[in-house]
Amino acid sequence: MSAVYDLTEEQRAIADTVGAFADEHLAPHAVDWDRDKHFPVDVLRKAAGLGLGGVYVREDVGGSGLARLDGVVAFEALATGCPSIAAYLSIHNMVAWTVDRHGDEDQRSRWLPRLCTAEHLASYCLTEPGAGSDAAAITTRAVRDGGHWVLDGVKQFISGAGAAQVYLVMARTGGPGPRGVSAFLVDRDDAGLSFGADERKMGWNAQPTRQVRLDGVRLPADRLLGAEGGGFRIAMAGLDGGRLGIAACSLGGARTALERALAHLGDREAFGARLLHAQALQFRLADMATELEAARALLHRAAAAVDRADPRAPELCAMAKRLATDSGFEIANQALQLHGGYGYLADYGIEKIVRDLRVHQILEGTNEIMRVIVARGLTGAA
Repeated sequence: MSAVYDLTEEQRAIADTVGAFADEHLAPHAVDWDRDKHFPVDVLRKAAGLGLGGVYVREDVGGSGLARLDGVVAFEALATGCPSIAAYLSIHNMVAWTVDRHGDEDQRSRWLPRLCTAEHLASYCLTEPGAGSDAAAITTRAVRDGGHWVLDGVKQFISGAGAAQVYLVMARTGGPGPRGVSAFLVDRDDAGLSFGADERKMGWNAQPTRQVRLDGVRLPADRLLGAEGGGFRIAMAGLDGGRLGIAACSLGGARTALERALAHLGDREAFGARLLHAQALQFRLADMATELEAARALLHRAAAAVDRADPRAPELCAMAKRLATDSGFEIANQALQLHGGYGYLADYGIEKIVRDLRVHQILEGTNEIMRVIVARGLTGAA
């Protein structure tokens, strides 16, 4: 690769293949899935057939073994069809990568093959009703009982909850603060696991969001992922990758919105001329395209930093997530405005993209927390 932002022939092939899949299997159904609150598990399994169920997982257990830069190219392309479905698959991959990276060989061989095929879907369970941005303050507790762990607590805003088979749960095994947190693998069939009602949301309606409730969930010792007390570090490492995925999904949604705005302005006339010929609107389109390109460049730089284990990678991931999700939402919102009244109609699909992208500024760490991470990198503050 001559520069971070130039795609290799293989990466262009990934973009083309995944983009064609999104055009065929996601885009034609996205508005209906949103309206009907339908979670298309069958389509997720078709995506896994392209290798998108275990994008970053090593090949010996069925993964694709791709780099982070390859992954953001894939998720941007997938999100052009439906940001909600692409974002869920990004979360599923965050769990799969975490198991691959931190699991022992028995855990990898037990959990990952069916995650990679999406026979089993996964959910990431960190946030709680009283612990969102302050993730180190979680109160879900895991108590050792002989050769088992017993988990009690509630997780909030969990994507895929109820439909997923595998739940990566962060629970407190020690004292206050990050060092008292451990990571566990919970199966949907474990006794004591239940779910709240499907949340009514502004967007992301094509994937379920529910509470995950743990009431005396008794797990064998081999469900502990990594070392006891290492859960917070595991969770944060996963979120670096998750932020790249969500950023990429924002760019994919924004790209579709921009393309539709261009097509709409090319078709519409006002005051005897095509709207696309109005310089004021051309300037707005130019700004949208510039913001999209700038966010993509930073995202690719951050992904490359993760791939080479750059010490600045967490800071760059935070920068990229903040810029891509803010810019992505604003581009989609501008595209809605350029559609006039048509942009407000559900059948045109623009208002859905706006609603879907809005939550990207909140999840995987709010954009305010992204600024905290960047500021700490600048100032050296703890």
